[in-house]
Amino acid sequence: MALLGLVSTAVLVQLIVWPFLLRHWGVSVLWVAVPLVLLTPMHWGLIHESIHGHLLPQRRLNEWLGRVLAIAFPLPYDAVRFGHLMHHRYTRESYDRPDVHDGVTHHLLARIGYYAHLLGGFYLGELALPLLTFLPASWVRRLVAHKLRSEEPVGRDVQRLFVAFAGNAERRSLIRRDWMLSIALHACAFYLYGAWWPALAITMFLRGVWISLADNLPHYDVMLDEQGRARNFRAPAIWRPVLMNHHLHRLHHLHPTLPWTALSALAREGDAASAPDTEAGYFSAALRQFRGFGKVR
Repeated sequence: MALLGLVSTAVLVQLIVWPFLLRHWGVSVLWVAVPLVLLTPMHWGLIHESIHGHLLPQRRLNEWLGRVLAIAFPLPYDAVRFGHLMHHRYTRESYDRPDVHDGVTHHLLARIGYYAHLLGGFYLGELALPLLTFLPASWVRRLVAHKLRSEEPVGRDVQRLFVAFAGNAERRSLIRRDWMLSIALHACAFYLYGAWWPALAITMFLRGVWISLADNLPHYDVMLDEQGRARNFRAPAIWRPVLMNHHLHRLHHLHPTLPWTALSALAREGDAASAPDTEAGYFSAALRQFRGFGKVR
């Protein structure tokens, strides 16, 4: 609840309070962007807890709050929830490896696309995704089927589930509604900022870069035979609540039904039983992604 209060305060500051401060004190309050950007993983972490049903014990209230947080991000809650749960079920399968060259796209274009993905492209894709719900469902199903075509049994299962979701009328309606609420909310915010609108735009872009860098970080260059197909990382104690223990991602994949607060104890038990089950530091691992494509086998 403390983290929820902190993130809610940050949302109010970003959308309402900061434009007032900028109009009265100008560049001297541009530093407010720093905590807003640094709280990005916490904001996503609360949405993530809602996706797994851990944010609040009441199911409907848990979903409602996660949806509100997603609208404020803005992210399409239903699409993100479905994609994240599929990610747990089919980790590092062919559709879930942005760091691996598909062998079809020209290598130079693939590298440009990969770095664009890291530098905000993933987040921009999430922002644009709801636009598909305004197209006829039959078109979207064909598009998804083509994008996820595969001859492998697992790949066909992934394709079938994504196609079914793409054609689900109820989910399409919810995504459209939430997207329009997000657009209205942020249009009002840009209006409040007036001439200072670039401050909001740059802050949102930097938050998107953080999300894009963090998305595949625990799976970058991970082999298919690695436990949980994910890795744990070291993180300074002061960063752990900000990251909401996302640095312990292998443990999260091995124990997805546990809330984020339980992962630290599991990590300590693992350290006591054997060698520490962690890789490099979290932030150095994030930069390591810029080495280029990883490997998979």
